Amino acid sequence: MEDGRLGKRGEHFYRALFCSTFLISAFTVGGGFVIIPLLKAKYVDEYGWLEDKETLDLVAIAQSMPGVVAVNAAILLGYRMAGIPGALTALFATILPPLITLSVIAQAYEAFASSPVVRLVLKGMQCGATALIVNVAVDLVSKQCKKKLTIPLLILVGTFVASFFFGVNLMILIAIDALVGFLFLRWAEAD
Repeated sequence: MEDGRLGKRGEHFYRALFCSTFLISAFTVGGGFVIIPLLKAKYVDEYGWLEDKETLDLVAIAQSMPGVVAVNAAILLGYRMAGIPGALTALFATILPPLITLSVIAQAYEAFASSPVVRLVLKGMQCGATALIVNVAVDLVSKQCKKKLTIPLLILVGTFVASFFFGVNLMILIAIDALVGFLFLRWAEAD
């Protein structure tokens, strides 16, 4: 596939995409949102395959799609970088580690379920995953504050307050945020 900014994708690219996504997926514990900062660090910061803003936009789309956020994000990012072959490479690399892990655990479920060592390791991994999510949240908020974009900051604060303090359904909040973002974009384009 030819893309002016990304250039021709060869075997080396697909190998790097597969290996990096496979390793990220293999060491991601704590849910789909944990994989997002790791994908960003690899695809944007290390390899420079994507821009920061487009990655955040694609992740927002991945979060609003049905299915597993980690898989959705990997597919969209892979597709953006290299079309269908990139999406398939990222998909396979994302689902293979959990499939292998679950197959191994299924064979030795009793040993895993009753092991205090496994429970302690998982608790430690949950703490690390929480720290990654908080780090991404702080990074996103600081970027919005630097840009001095009032509407996105109001959406962010309003969504947090509605969810945390009032228990408003997340699907409703996402729909409202999408509508507000759309109206804001239309209003900005009209000026």
